[in-house]
Amino acid sequence: MDKFLIKRPRFPSSTNTHVLNLNSAADSNAFIPDTNTPTQKRANIEFNPDSIISDPGARIPIDEYDVNIRDQVRRAYIAKGPFRPVDYTFPKNGDSRTFQANWFGEFDWLEYSIHKDAAFCMWCYLFNPKRADNSGKNAFTTTGFKKWKKALNKFRSHIGLVGSSHNEATRRYQAFKNQKQSISHVFSAQGHEIEVDYRRRLTAVLTVIRLLLRQGFGFRGHDESSDSLNKGNFLEILEWHCENNVGFGKASRSNAPGNCQLTSPKVEKELVRACASETRSLIFADIGNSFFTLMVDESRDISLKEQMAVVLRYVNKHGEVIERLLPTFIYTVLKFFVG
Repeated sequence: MDKFLIKRPRFPSSTNTHVLNLNSAADSNAFIPDTNTPTQKRANIEFNPDSIISDPGARIPIDEYDVNIRDQVRRAYIAKGPFRPVDYTFPKNGDSRTFQANWFGEFDWLEYSIHKDAAFCMWCYLFNPKRADNSGKNAFTTTGFKKWKKALNKFRSHIGLVGSSHNEATRRYQAFKNQKQSISHVFSAQGHEIEVDYRRRLTAVLTVIRLLLRQGFGFRGHDESSDSLNKGNFLEILEWHCENNVGFGKASRSNAPGNCQLTSPKVEKELVRACASETRSLIFADIGNSFFTLMVDESRDISLKEQMAVVLRYVNKHGEVIERLLPTFIYTVLKFFVG
């Protein structure tokens, strides 16, 4: 037993240490880690499209590529297309049968490996889903198919039914190749178009509201139905504005969704309040820290409702006297009777 062991002293002397270093130095290929150097960060993985292997029998599985460059690998293979040798004499197998080049025209996913003399499926190689029913069915992705006698039947069997793994891989291939036609892109494009139309519609409505507010005109009409001869200032001017502006006309009134016309009294009042809020903000910003005066007047009707008007008077930065009417306040006066 001792002949298989090398005895070393517990506390090696300088001579033994020297011999050990000589023995270690004899192996020039030995890797000695340097504990004083910090751990190097993982280098960024870059993909070179020219490095892909065209022959399906010699390429590495798609899952062995780093996940960060896997889509780039797919794009490179899709750009090249299935590997189909031209002017190549296909060898005969043990049954004196060969691969037929006319099969390429019937199956767009089919490719041939010169390295393995076998047929492969490019779509399944790139997008083969990880499913339980794929176990053992790697003839068209890893090992290759070589039984040319039953080739056509096997090719059709590989395609399978609608829910087969090959058809799922084909759908993934088509979605990946035509990403602009994917569901997410279509919804995104439609959402952007809807947003643009909404902004046009809102701009047209706000333009009419600002005009009516500036002129002090009324908004609503007595009869605002579709067959009315006069729908009121707001709707009549809005229709005229849309008829004379093609951009607004395509997004407003009859061309707009029924639940997003922006012409209901509730929406109209909200927009008026928004305009009033913006106007007040501009007035207060113009006043700044300057002095101002409030002029208040009120009137009462028979129902004891008081309407109080507030006028703001100030001098702006240019020395001009400015008077601005603030919103009218309405409140009810309570009468107290002393018995």
